[in-house]
Amino acid sequence: MTEFLQQLINGLALGAIYALIALGYTMVYGILRFINFAHGDVFMLGAFAGLFLTPVVQRFFPPQSYLGGIVVLLLAMAICAGLGILIEMLAYRPLRNRPKLTVLITAIGVSLFIEYTCQHRLVFGAAPRKFPDLIPVTTWNVDQLVISSTQVIVFVTTILLLIMLRFIVQKTRMGTAMRAVSFNEQAAALMGVNINSIISFTFGLGSALAAAGGILFAMSYSSIDPLMGVQTGLKAFVAAVVGGIGNLPGAALGGILIGVIETFAGGIPGLSNYRDGIAFTILIVVLIFRPTGLLSKPQVEKV
Repeated sequence: MTEFLQQLINGLALGAIYALIALGYTMVYGILRFINFAHGDVFMLGAFAGLFLTPVVQRFFPPQSYLGGIVVLLLAMAICAGLGILIEMLAYRPLRNRPKLTVLITAIGVSLFIEYTCQHRLVFGAAPRKFPDLIPVTTWNVDQLVISSTQVIVFVTTILLLIMLRFIVQKTRMGTAMRAVSFNEQAAALMGVNINSIISFTFGLGSALAAAGGILFAMSYSSIDPLMGVQTGLKAFVAAVVGGIGNLPGAALGGILIGVIETFAGGIPGLSNYRDGIAFTILIVVLIFRPTGLLSKPQVEKV
């Protein structure tokens, strides 16, 4: 029982990170109906933003302080929000009226461009980098369970960001406009909604969440590299599809589900070598029995 609970705690912490990244995929799909494959690379850029911001912030705050960690997190989110908006303006906006396949291939190209540019020795370099300790790390032993302060912070931060995202989407004018564009872009434009502003805001918001995921991932695993977003981004994409692409609660549920099942698989002898493939197995099973995902409802298309 103790081992089960320990794996559950580890899985929830990992799933919380997947959920943050999956939200970006599902928001962009909900507005533009295409998959932004560069989203996983924004997650990586968020981690590197934290790496370079930490020594600057620690000049003004005590090393390994909670306040300094919050400042690094917020600055990294702001930087990646700007990068997300820039990527949308330069790469996707000129292709908005083109076939979706064109935009999809462009997204893959943007992803490869970011990855190989960041591996250049004049940028980040290809070698893994150690992420600095942002906050004091404490470990608690509760009835043979080991819980670290990093795991608690990852989970609490994710819940706070999800509450904030739900408030923005459901209670603000910008969120209402996002839902209107998602439902019917042309009707929203006729009602006076600025489509370009809404799409830019959606990319910025999703990229900020990916940056938060990158910081939390780096705090948990200490090592970052320019290709860290490839596999993690793919799993988050799978999480978004499993939960129901375009559905915000579904993306969060899918992320938690993938993280927990992957962690449990990693602890089972004979199955641990396949833990990275578990997410894709779940995707296949879900798509066979529920093609729209766990929380999305089938949509009827009029002919």
